[in-house]
Amino acid sequence: MMATILGNVGLKPTGAAATILTLVASDGTAASPHAATLGSATATLRDLTDAVHALAVVHGAFPGIVDHAMARTTDDAARDWLIAAGAAMTAERSMLIRLASAVGPLPSTPNQAASQAAILGQRHTLEMLAQSDRNGCATGTALAFVLDWAAVRRVLDSCADRVGLRAATDFTATSIAAHAFVEGVDATPPVERAMAFGAQQMLAQHRGLWHLLAARATARAQL
Repeated sequence: MMATILGNVGLKPTGAAATILTLVASDGTAASPHAATLGSATATLRDLTDAVHALAVVHGAFPGIVDHAMARTTDDAARDWLIAAGAAMTAERSMLIRLASAVGPLPSTPNQAASQAAILGQRHTLEMLAQSDRNGCATGTALAFVLDWAAVRRVLDSCADRVGLRAATDFTATSIAAHAFVEGVDATPPVERAMAFGAQQMLAQHRGLWHLLAARATARAQL
């Protein structure tokens, strides 16, 4: 069972914190070349539109990853963080849906049916991870998701700038709180492994999504 935050924030992370933070940096959205392109001034609006619609399919529905994890945890410290993170992600979800509406229809892309099936499969996998009965897995999944969302927001903010839609929320405080929570977690080895597993599998789904979106952008460019 996870203990409360121990006040070690600011020290070099160890255990589950070090593992999750390393995974987010190396395997998450921040490491995706396609996400980096989408967050830059060189991105095309149709590629941004494609990404926003895909993210809306994966993360636009309620309950989301954090909501599912909240229902699974029995740890007080984790629950407190998840409640705050859940409120923040509700606002993020609302912004994502508004942005999907503002950018217009999904751009025409070859093999759309196969892509849609893959994206729906990713959503299902994430839902299963966030509802895992394995102690720590759901929390690790939610932590990796919220930590990775900071990089996802750069893509969304880039798209919002293009269509003149001002972001209604600032994700900085939520990101800081997620780092504080993960750096303060003291967990048993089995729970640490479960948290790392949830984080790793969650990031694998985001990594796969960016790879798919990159392939779709290449296919459109060849039309």
